Amino acid sequence: MSSLSVGLVGLANVGKSTLFNALLKKQQAYVANFPFATIEPNIGIIPVPDERLRSLAEVIKKSEKMDGLPPEVPAVVQFVDIAGLIEGAHKGEGLGNKFLSHIRQVTAICHVVRAFSDPDVIKQGVTDPVSDFEVVKTELELADIDTEEGHKKKKNQDMESLPLFSKKPILVVLNIDEKEVANASGLEKKYAEEFGLEENQVIAVCAKVEAELAELGIDDQKAYLADLGVQNSGLERIISKAFKTLGLITFLTAGEKEVRAWTIKKDTNAQAAAGTIHTDFSDKFIKADVVNFDDFVQNNGWKACRELGKVRSEGVDYIVEDGDVIEFKVGR
Repeated sequence: MSSLSVGLVGLANVGKSTLFNALLKKQQAYVANFPFATIEPNIGIIPVPDERLRSLAEVIKKSEKMDGLPPEVPAVVQFVDIAGLIEGAHKGEGLGNKFLSHIRQVTAICHVVRAFSDPDVIKQGVTDPVSDFEVVKTELELADIDTEEGHKKKKNQDMESLPLFSKKPILVVLNIDEKEVANASGLEKKYAEEFGLEENQVIAVCAKVEAELAELGIDDQKAYLADLGVQNSGLERIISKAFKTLGLITFLTAGEKEVRAWTIKKDTNAQAAAGTIHTDFSDKFIKADVVNFDDFVQNNGWKACRELGKVRSEGVDYIVEDGDVIEFKVGR
């Protein structure tokens, strides 16, 4: 699986599948914008919203005297729809073993919990979002205990390398009613305290609204969101918060071939960042020409930025910052 993957987990009838299907529609809308291999039905590779790419494309078109805009290739996050859980999963109940094995492979865990009211959707064995969260969290904690005890029996003392669920960053998606969408930030703050999490780890969305948005064009989406009293869709906020929770940033490349956002961990140096483009770039790294995004746009691209002294020549140990526009110089 991708090194940047988020597993969607939850109990039955919390809206996980509705949310995931909306994510898949977002993927299909962007399918022409970025390359990827064939994807299994339960995996969605979703673009990270980044308005900077369009600005870069317009600058490159003008500075390079192109007839059209170069392709925009966004950074992506992989979402995995993991089979529903029941109590006793750590003992193999239901699809327990499969459920746990799939979660072990993802980078972060996204709990989907029910905070909507719908008499037509049966709510199985839970009474509130915190209970939803605690049931799944407890199963993962019990599975960790089983893993640790199994290693103790084998007299394996290297407990640091165990694939424990407690080591994975988590997000919680509150599936709320449509009428609560405008109050999403207030609900996020309230439930973050109840979950014992940071506010940035909780996202309130209405899966039903997201499914409806996925069927609309861009202009109609904006109008619908405006009617609801919000600017950004829930999916955009999930993707953005997932990116932050995973400790990721993006640097940018800009040329006639494409303008692109590349994903790296925060505090990555220039040589390692070059390796995300191609492994040879890391091995044959010479230097990185770096310019601030705002400078790049305001001064209309590479040529003017170089003439104005806005481009810095950075070495191996330079720590890349989010939004750096970079051109790597590599040997043969």
